[in-house]
Amino acid sequence: MPGIFWIVPVAGVITVLFAIILARNVLKRPTGTPKMKEIGDIIFQGAWAFLKRQYTTIAMYSVVIAVIIGVVVAVLGGTEVEGLSEFDIGWRTAVAFLVGAFCSGLAGFIGMYIAVKSNVRCAAAAQKSLTEAVNVALRGGAVSGFLITALSLIGVTIIFFAYGGNNNPDIAPHLIVGFGFGASFVALFAQLGGGIYTKAADVGADLVGKVESGIPEDDPRNPAVIADLVGDNVGDCAGRGADLFESTAAENIGAMILGIAAYVATGDVAWILFPLCVRGFGMIASMIGLLFVKAKENENAMNALNRGYFIAIALSVVGLAITVYLMLDNWWLFGAGMIGIIASVVIVFITQYYTEARYRPVQDIAESSKTGPATNIIMGMSVGFATTFATAMVIGIALLLAYWMGNESGVHGAGAFGTAVATMGMLMTCPYVLSMDTFGPITDNANGINEMAGAGPEIRRITDRLDAVGNTTKALTKGYAMVSAGLAAFLLFQAYLDRVSFIQHGETGLYSIVNIAKIEVFVGALLAAMIVYLFSSWAIKAVGKTASKIIEEVRRQFRADPEILNPKDPEHPHQPDYGKAVDITTRAGLREMIAPGLLPVLGPIVIGVIFRFIPGYDAAMAVAAVLMVGTIAGILLASFMNNGGGAWDNAKKMIEDSQLKDDKGEVLGKGTPAHAAAVVGDTVGDPLKDTAGPSLHVLVKLLATVTLVMCPLFVTT
Repeated sequence: MPGIFWIVPVAGVITVLFAIILARNVLKRPTGTPKMKEIGDIIFQGAWAFLKRQYTTIAMYSVVIAVIIGVVVAVLGGTEVEGLSEFDIGWRTAVAFLVGAFCSGLAGFIGMYIAVKSNVRCAAAAQKSLTEAVNVALRGGAVSGFLITALSLIGVTIIFFAYGGNNNPDIAPHLIVGFGFGASFVALFAQLGGGIYTKAADVGADLVGKVESGIPEDDPRNPAVIADLVGDNVGDCAGRGADLFESTAAENIGAMILGIAAYVATGDVAWILFPLCVRGFGMIASMIGLLFVKAKENENAMNALNRGYFIAIALSVVGLAITVYLMLDNWWLFGAGMIGIIASVVIVFITQYYTEARYRPVQDIAESSKTGPATNIIMGMSVGFATTFATAMVIGIALLLAYWMGNESGVHGAGAFGTAVATMGMLMTCPYVLSMDTFGPITDNANGINEMAGAGPEIRRITDRLDAVGNTTKALTKGYAMVSAGLAAFLLFQAYLDRVSFIQHGETGLYSIVNIAKIEVFVGALLAAMIVYLFSSWAIKAVGKTASKIIEEVRRQFRADPEILNPKDPEHPHQPDYGKAVDITTRAGLREMIAPGLLPVLGPIVIGVIFRFIPGYDAAMAVAAVLMVGTIAGILLASFMNNGGGAWDNAKKMIEDSQLKDDKGEVLGKGTPAHAAAVVGDTVGDPLKDTAGPSLHVLVKLLATVTLVMCPLFVTT
C-alpha cells in the first residue's frame, strides 16, 4: 500500500467534518420574519413529500434490477476470482449495485435538505448585505457539495477493499462496477423526476402568472409559485447531487479498471489507487478555495466565486504534482492531469461567455426579443447549436493530448490511463463546482421568498442579482459535468473493452478496435443516437404534459376565486391553494419519469441480447458502438440544451433588469412585448436546460455502467 494513501481516509473525514461545521454555521443564522419562515417551511414540506414518493418508486425498481444483475452475473459468470463461485460474484455485484444506489439517493437527499434550510436564511441575510447573502448561499451549497463528493470517495474506497482490493487489486475493480451502475441508475431517475417537476411548475407559473396575468415572478397570488420553489430543490439540488455523485463514482471505478494493465506490467498497486488519492487532494484544495470567498458589496458576486475557484485550481495543481511524484513518478502523466484541469477552466469560461448577460450571445437573444417570441427562439436555438463547436473542441483536444502524454510515459497501457488521469484532474475541483451549483437554487428560492414575504424592492434587487449569478453557476456546473462526461467517455469505453477482454481471455488490453464497417456495429451506433434523441423527446414531452396540468389548475383557481388576483380587502387577501398545484406536479412528475428513465437502462441490454442470439454477429462490439456513439450524441445534444437554455434565461433577466433599450433609448423592461417574448423563450429553454440536458449527462454514464455490469450478457466465451 503506497504511503500517500493516507490522504484518502484523512481527506474523507476532514471533508465530512468541514461540511458539518458549515451546516452548523448556516443553520444557526436567523430565518427572517415569521412570514419568511412560514414560506420556507412550506417549501421544505413540499420537497420532502416529493422526495419520499420519488425514492420509494426508485427503491422498488432498484431491488428488481439488483436481482436481475445478480442472476445474470451468477449464471453467465464473467469474472474469475480464486475462492469465489459465480454465485458469490453475482450476489456481490448485486449488493454493490444496491450500495451505490443507496449512496446516490442519500447524496440527493442531503443536497435537497441543506439547500431548503439555507434558502430562507439567505433571504434573511440579503436584508443585511450582499456579502452576507453570498456567504450563506455558498456555504449552504458547500454542505451538499462536499458531503456528496466525500460519500463518493469513501463509498468506492470501502467497497473496493471489502471486495478484496488488498489481495486481488486487479480483480476488485471489476467486482465493484455494480456500485457505479447503482449510482447512475438512481441519479438518472432523481435528475429526470426532479427536472420534470421543477420545469413543469416553472413553465406553468411563468405562462399564467407573468404572461397571461401580468403579475411578477414568485408573486404569492400565483398558485404554482410554491411548486416552482419546491422544484428548484428537488431538481437542481437533489437531482444534481445524485448526478455528481454518480459521475465521480463511475469515473473513479473506470479509471481504476484502466490502471490494471499498468499494475500487471509493473506490479505496483499505485496505478489502481491513484484515482482515489488524487481526489483526496482535490477535496482539500476545494475546501481552502471556498474559505477565501468574500464578496464585496458593489462587485459582481460571480467574481468572488471565481476567486475561490482559482485558488482551488492552483492548490489542485500542487496536489496533483505531489500525487504523481509519490505514486507514479512520471511527469508525462502529470501533464495529462494538467490537461484535465485546464479543460475544466476553459469550459467554465466558455459557459460564462454563452450564458452571461455581459457577453454577446445573451445580448443577441435579448435584442431579438424586440421583434417577438419567434425571433427570440430562433436566436436562442442558434446560440445553443453554436456551443457544440467549443464543447467538441475542448473534449477532443483534451483527449488527444492526454492520450499522447499517456503513451509518452512509456508504461504499458498508459495511453488510455492518461485520459483517466485527465478526468481525475478535472474532478479534483468537483466539490467547489458543486457548491457553486447549489448556490443557484438557494439564491433562486431566497429571491422567491423575499418576493412572497413582501421584503421590498431594495432587498429584492440584491437577491435578483444573486439569482442571475446562480443561473450562471448552474450553467457552469452543467458544462463542467458535460465535459467531464466527455473525458470520462473514452476511459469508460476503454474500461468496457478491457472487461470484454477479461471475460473472454482472462486478461485485459486485447481489444482496441471497434470496426464500424461491420453491420452490427453500424446498426448499434445508429440505435444509440436514436436512444439519445428519443430519451430527450420523452423528457421534454413529460415537462409539457405536466406543465399543461399546472396551467389548467392555475387558471381554474383564478376563475373560481377572482379575489386571489384582485382582493377587495388588501389586508386580508384570499390565498391560492398551493398544495393542489404541488400535488398535481408531484404525481405527474413521478409518473412521467418512468418511461424515459428505463429507456437507457433497457436499450443497450436489448440490443446486446438480440445480436448475441443472431448467428454471425458480435454482440459485444455492437454494444461497444452503442456506448461510443450514444456518448458522442448525448454530449453534443446536452451542450445545445444546457447552454441554449441558460442563455434564454439570462436574456429574460437582462430585460427584467432594465438593460435593454429600444431605438429611441427607452428602457424595455417588465410588462413590455419584448419581455413577454423573452419569457416565452425562457419557457422553451426551461425543459432543455433543467430536465433533458442534465439528464443526458447521467444517461452517458449510465450507458457505460450498464454495459460494464451486464457485459457477460453480450460476450460469447
